[in-house]
Amino acid sequence: MSDIGSSPTTSSALRQRLGTFIIVLGALLFFLGADPGFFGLDRSSVIGFVQITVFTFGLGLICLGGYYALDALWNGGQKSIAAEIGARLVGTGYVISLATGMADLFGLGTRPLPSLPFFGYWQARGVLIGEMVVVIGFLLMMPYWRQVYRWLRNLRKTN
Repeated sequence: MSDIGSSPTTSSALRQRLGTFIIVLGALLFFLGADPGFFGLDRSSVIGFVQITVFTFGLGLICLGGYYALDALWNGGQKSIAAEIGARLVGTGYVISLATGMADLFGLGTRPLPSLPFFGYWQARGVLIGEMVVVIGFLLMMPYWRQVYRWLRNLRKTN
């Protein structure tokens, strides 16, 4: 009798689905924090502490789910150096986004505590830079080289 749960393909597909679910959940939280008016929950004209916390938590779930899903694409095989660097860039990008988004709360922003935290221009730019680093990390984690290698091998066979 074979154990279906130990099959690498089944395990990889399950991890991809779970990672995708975490990404979708994180995206919903991210959009809820970034634009609560879209969900009919906007109570203020400024982006405050709760919104910043919700969208950074959502971004963290997106990073976690993306890492989990892209790691499953390797199906237990050895990752390339680029993929390992990409995994670290995902974490680094999230830390950049978290640190710049919460800068006022950490005492680094233009309005340190005890004044009201405010998500300003420079914080938005910092979060955007962090998100770009996360995207670069995700692109490096993709095992696209396998398809390129197969395509080149098939091209050589036909010639």
